[in-house]
Amino acid sequence: MNMAADVTQSTIDAYQADGVVLIKGLFADWVDTLRAGVERNMAQPGPYGAENLKPGEGGRFFDDYCNWNRIPEFEEVIRNSDAARVAGQLMQSQYVQLFHDHVLVKEPGTSKPTPWHQDGPYYFVEGAQTVSFWSPLDPVKEASLRCVAGSHLWEKEVLPTRWLSETNFYPDSEKYMAVPDPDAEGMPVREWQMEPGDAVAFHYRTLHGARGNAAGSRRRAFSLRLIGDDARYVERPGRTSPPFPGHDMVAGQRLRQDWFPILQS
Repeated sequence: MNMAADVTQSTIDAYQADGVVLIKGLFADWVDTLRAGVERNMAQPGPYGAENLKPGEGGRFFDDYCNWNRIPEFEEVIRNSDAARVAGQLMQSQYVQLFHDHVLVKEPGTSKPTPWHQDGPYYFVEGAQTVSFWSPLDPVKEASLRCVAGSHLWEKEVLPTRWLSETNFYPDSEKYMAVPDPDAEGMPVREWQMEPGDAVAFHYRTLHGARGNAAGSRRRAFSLRLIGDDARYVERPGRTSPPFPGHDMVAGQRLRQDWFPILQS
């Protein structure tokens, strides 16, 4: 299936303007493979695997990232699906480079929402050409990803916080704006009911979050973070997430290709 042919100029324009679009069926041929990878990931969490609930909160909210090079199902999808091709079109980039994979699972009865945040401030990479794909592996209605259109163009980035402790990620909080309440402030929130294999494509600086999972079924999601031509390593005032210790990169440098493979050039 060549999904790249379905990315029209209007979709590209919408991505550039809003920082978020829906790509129907991007991973439709890979749902079973990704489900198998998520099961392997949950059975064998990596060093960044986390449970995001406080004592007494119902359900289970598991996430983990940076596992593509130890979970073969993830690497197969990353290298062989249409994701890199579609990413290049949306970003208007010749090069598409892998940053990291991310799994998020909310079991039935998990009331905790995914807090509003931008991914960019957590990362040690910056650039206008970035894209994340968020793809549910189960049908979603109320537990879909929610994105604020146009937030990738805000002058200030949103202060990154730790989801569980709700503390600030960096000591220099004046550089960032406080986390807004998009619903209370009437911001243009985009969200879709989605089938397994559909994907929301959003910019690293797009503000996003998700409701809890009140449904009677699991909500498994696979995310893939990619970067383009202008993405460069940037210093942050503290430990980034993911941290990638010992990377030896310097500010202004492209990310090292042995750790972050080129998927399209």
